[in-house]
Amino acid sequence: MVVDVQARLAPAIPGITALVDRAGLVLAAAERLGVPVLVTEQYPKGLGATAPELALPKGATVLPKIAFSAVDDPSIKAFLRRADRDQIVLLGTETHVCVLQTGLGLLAEGYAVFVVADAVGSRGEDSKRLALDRLKGAGAVVVSAEMVAFEWLREADTDDFRALIGRIKQT
Repeated sequence: MVVDVQARLAPAIPGITALVDRAGLVLAAAERLGVPVLVTEQYPKGLGATAPELALPKGATVLPKIAFSAVDDPSIKAFLRRADRDQIVLLGTETHVCVLQTGLGLLAEGYAVFVVADAVGSRGEDSKRLALDRLKGAGAVVVSAEMVAFEWLREADTDDFRALIGRIKQT
């Protein structure tokens, strides 16, 4: 789940280029391995659509929301039920607002939540750190983009690994 990496918010996030790069690795792995991708957009009328530099995989579902927690939006909750997954990999902005509240909501719904630390961001580094600490304390697992990619790949001598290793090395 990519939370609110939007055109008008992205420039306010320090390190947005690195965040987009790390998110891109996770999205490339998801596309290659057939992992469903949900992208949320917080109040797109005001914050714009997803930042164009974030290359979304074919088949990604993009849903608008106004609640800070994506879990509080009925269409997003329905998508999650249809996806029939018990684990959610979470990335996006802002860590201390929508990522945090979405992660807490997912945990309350019984999902295992994996927050990609190098693919989340806030306007302030302290806010990001506090949110990651709170998510970890609530039961989320804090991971990196490479951890996600390699765990999804599982082994090296495969076409999927060969297709993604160049992207991994670039990041």
